[in-house]
Amino acid sequence: MEPQAVAFAVAGVIFGLVLLVRGFGGYRSAAAIADTAPSRIASAAVGEILVSGVVEPAELTLISPLQSAPCVFYRARIDQSDGETASGGYHEERSVGFRVRDETGDLRVFPRDARFDVPNRFDEHSGAFGDEPSGLQLRAGPAFAQSLDRDAQIAALLTVHPAGGGMPSGSGGPAAWSAGLLSGMSGLPVRGHSRRYCEARIEPGEVVTILGQAMPFDQLPDPASADVAGSGDPLGGDPEVAADLAAARASGILESDPAEAWGNAAIPGFGIGRPVREPELDEAANEPALAGPGDAARYERTFEIAPDALILAAGPDSPLVISFGAPAEAAGRHQREFLIGLLGAIVAIASAMALAIMAGGGLDR
Repeated sequence: MEPQAVAFAVAGVIFGLVLLVRGFGGYRSAAAIADTAPSRIASAAVGEILVSGVVEPAELTLISPLQSAPCVFYRARIDQSDGETASGGYHEERSVGFRVRDETGDLRVFPRDARFDVPNRFDEHSGAFGDEPSGLQLRAGPAFAQSLDRDAQIAALLTVHPAGGGMPSGSGGPAAWSAGLLSGMSGLPVRGHSRRYCEARIEPGEVVTILGQAMPFDQLPDPASADVAGSGDPLGGDPEVAADLAAARASGILESDPAEAWGNAAIPGFGIGRPVREPELDEAANEPALAGPGDAARYERTFEIAPDALILAAGPDSPLVISFGAPAEAAGRHQREFLIGLLGAIVAIASAMALAIMAGGGLDR
């Protein structure tokens, strides 16, 4: 048997099976969306529900790495290629809690363990001589930002930003860019090399369809952990931190009351100098002005969730699927995944048959 032919056949089987598994996932998601009537948020009940509405930021937003856009979810990837082989240089996915609103009301969404079905909106290549694509605006600051109110979002959209430049080079190297965003990659592409930049995201004001478990907020086991998710979460992937948190909960030393755990930081509006109630301060500290009734109501709504308020999250037997677009658009995208999965099944079967023929000596006769 030709080793190269065997390698191609094995790769075909693996690739086909991967597509098939993804296809069945798409089929299940498409069937769940198609078979579940969307609920109006105001009349949502405890249990698995499907809702569709506009995204509103909660306490925080994210800043996407490749286009510096405010969002509640992003998936960014940079691959480098020399024209023959490609190597993954950087991949990051993050999400933060947000609200979804329809014409009847809103629900808070906690994204831990969510599956995001969001297509790329930025997919460009650098030039062979290292010139970066237009539209690339690399994030220069932290990944998190305080959520903006509607007026501030409009002002941000109307602000003209400078065009994104190339990645830094020189003695600092890529690890110096955005606190090590591209740590581990080489410098700018040399002649004959290029980079592919891909970014998917969900921005405030965009429509999403969500299939998940509606439950009272006080039944969510760990709201702080459930509010931030993704490969970029510094705590979520650390087994030692997870073990320490579990031990602290078991021993009862982990505070369940935010006011006890965080002190003044638990007061809505304290971080921006307009707390809704008097903080406990040192006698020498400047006392901040209290927020007015309108601001106080807005801060309370943003930062505090009533124990019996319904929220959306992943349940023990109910996944959380967050899809970009209205239900019909989301279901159609999942159906395309299923068709690609069927194609993968054909590839896997054909490759397996080729392996069987080679193993039987059919190609040597």
